[in-house]
Amino acid sequence: MNDSPVLIDTDVHNQIGSLLPYLPKAWHERYQTVKVPYGAQYYSSVGTNRKDAVPDKGGVPGSDPQFLISDHMDRYGIDYAILTGSGVLGLSLDPDPDYGNVLAAACNDRMTDTWLNVSPRFRGSIFVNASDPTEAAAEIRRHASNPNMVQVLMASAARMPYGQRFYHPIYDAANECGLPVAIHPGTEGKGISGAPTPSGYPTRYMEWHNILPINYMTHVNSLVCEGVFEKFPKLKFVAIEGGISWLPHLMWRMDKNYKALRESTPWLKRFPSEYIKDHIKLTTQPVEEPNNPEYLLQILHMIEAEKTVMFSSDYPHWDNDNPKMAFPRMPKEMKQRILAGTAAELYGLHTRPARKDDTANDLADQIARKSKQSPEHAWGEDE
Repeated sequence: MNDSPVLIDTDVHNQIGSLLPYLPKAWHERYQTVKVPYGAQYYSSVGTNRKDAVPDKGGVPGSDPQFLISDHMDRYGIDYAILTGSGVLGLSLDPDPDYGNVLAAACNDRMTDTWLNVSPRFRGSIFVNASDPTEAAAEIRRHASNPNMVQVLMASAARMPYGQRFYHPIYDAANECGLPVAIHPGTEGKGISGAPTPSGYPTRYMEWHNILPINYMTHVNSLVCEGVFEKFPKLKFVAIEGGISWLPHLMWRMDKNYKALRESTPWLKRFPSEYIKDHIKLTTQPVEEPNNPEYLLQILHMIEAEKTVMFSSDYPHWDNDNPKMAFPRMPKEMKQRILAGTAAELYGLHTRPARKDDTANDLADQIARKSKQSPEHAWGEDE
């Protein structure tokens, strides 16, 4: 019997809860006053979360571990959820790095106590304050021995592109500990990060949300051109919730310019696109949805999605993706790799987690069978 994971969700937003019990007393008053700096200065008419994801016992969506399991993981047969928190990534963008450091430590300790100890189906992210790379590296090493912590997580908003040497202590620690580094959007334009676009601030939320991929292009371009993957050859970098379709043209442009300008990056031994395919991972939500689904499949082939793309739902946010409806029909191997195979390798999740019963496993098998039987099923396979 194959006991490999069937479905791994690489972006699930859990509410970590109050950090007050985990903060040194000297920071209590400040935390009670300002909490965690977060979010762009834009109003969304649809809010942040789905209205139907409120736990049975009350509270905000993503705040109840057991409800999250039943409402989301059991519903779709998800073996593992990679937890990415909610409303905390702004800790990297406070002008006071010491405050950001204690917030990161508190987030990680509370994540461990209130989520990772609840279910073997949860895996956590180590939050770090990217504005203080030395302390961020120490925080990575503090949690690296916990097998339930499977990646380092930073805000995609930053003071400077993530390939620059200022951040290398973070990559050194992650490389040493065998952990991928991930970034997540939501704080662009907040705190010390500067404007969310090269031309300044958009007017409203829709404009801001539409243009987030340009920040991901900036970081991927910087990581490759600054030689991060030559210096840290085992490092993997995960671009969460940044889209997919921008990657082909970025790779082509970088390769074209490398042919003429390689003298400016003498540390690069290969074409930029080769580093990207070997070291960069993208998550699917919010996946592009062209009128002709074949166009998306072409893009997936262009970027070798079998090794670069991982499924994510973004649960419980308003634009989260249903794993049964997120993609067009595709080859069986590509589907398996996107659903679970690449994430299983990246995060070391090679077997399904232990459970009290096999209900979710049975559901996952049903989904897999249905994908072969139903021609209209969005996760169908090419024959």
